[in-house]
Amino acid sequence: MSAGGNRNTTATRRLKQVYLRIRREPVPYISAEPLPSNILEWHFVVRGPEKTPYEGGYYHGKLLFPQEFPFKPPSIYMITPNGRFACNARLCLSISDFHPDTWNPAWSVSTILTALLSFMVENIPTLGSVETSDFTKRQLSAQSLAYNLKDGVFCELFPGVVEEIEAKQRTRKDFGVPPHNGQPKPNVRGALVNLCVVAGLVFCVYTVRFGLHLIGQD
Repeated sequence: MSAGGNRNTTATRRLKQVYLRIRREPVPYISAEPLPSNILEWHFVVRGPEKTPYEGGYYHGKLLFPQEFPFKPPSIYMITPNGRFACNARLCLSISDFHPDTWNPAWSVSTILTALLSFMVENIPTLGSVETSDFTKRQLSAQSLAYNLKDGVFCELFPGVVEEIEAKQRTRKDFGVPPHNGQPKPNVRGALVNLCVVAGLVFCVYTVRFGLHLIGQD
């Protein structure tokens, strides 16, 4: 067997072990699944932690492991718009392939995802990060629900998360709260009230003018 084949076998064996471990001990706020057709490509979902601008959001991303894993680190990408990281761009983190010199082969997928979440809720800039306000992040958090449901890979790998999102959307609908799309909802009732007030003022003005006209004729 070639050296490349040995590395690939080592990576595959290690990632299978990691997958069994992560199923037994899930990472807080995170779900992770490898592609059924390629164990070197993992997808994950970060649930926005409470008391952060990401609360209520679902953020889809992926890890691309090299054949030399665990001796070389993975590439890390975020897919869902989030206001913290650029979408579909390699992230420059100490746990990613941007910094192989800081990589520790003992680190697992759980370590990588925990570190990513920690970095996400901080405001430290790096290559692949973006600067947006907390208000924008909250808007994107609300929009992330519908956004992820349009992603076929997301729906295939995370049916349980899809059910969570659909349940949230039903709750919003039941309580008359539409999904937040970042645009202010037109205040139809207020507009009608204002229109009635203006019409009433116009009517009063014309009534007074008509009365003054009659008085002038007398």
